[in-house]
Amino acid sequence: MADESTQSIVVDAPPERIMAVIADFPAYPEWAQAFTKVDVLSLDARERAEQVAFALESGPFKDSYTLAYTWADDGLRVDWTLVKGQMQRAQRGSYVLTSDAGGTTVTYTLSVQLAVPMIGLFRRKAEKMIMDTALKELKRRVERG
Repeated sequence: MADESTQSIVVDAPPERIMAVIADFPAYPEWAQAFTKVDVLSLDARERAEQVAFALESGPFKDSYTLAYTWADDGLRVDWTLVKGQMQRAQRGSYVLTSDAGGTTVTYTLSVQLAVPMIGLFRRKAEKMIMDTALKELKRRVERG
């Protein structure tokens, strides 16, 4: 897969509160603008989302895709990969939470490979824009309670 993009933000909340928002997939359309519908398709043995179907619309870009999630036992990391998608051939990502004196640093890593070829520079720019928006929306959701 292509190179990954990484971006971080500091959130004024403990890791468990942040991870609870990340894990509450059905609520995504309430606070993450691009998502129109999110359905948890299966749960793991600890009742955490294992496969999740997303429908998103961002300007002219529309996609439906399913991701498979792996949750770290310490509650500080979640990884995902693409199971199937319409516009994507591959997706790999993660959220990693690190406690700091000033809050929790959330590091988002993402790599997307579209079904339609895209120049690497434009793909990385799009990934960074997606991550920037996602992190700011996550921060706003968590800090507003």
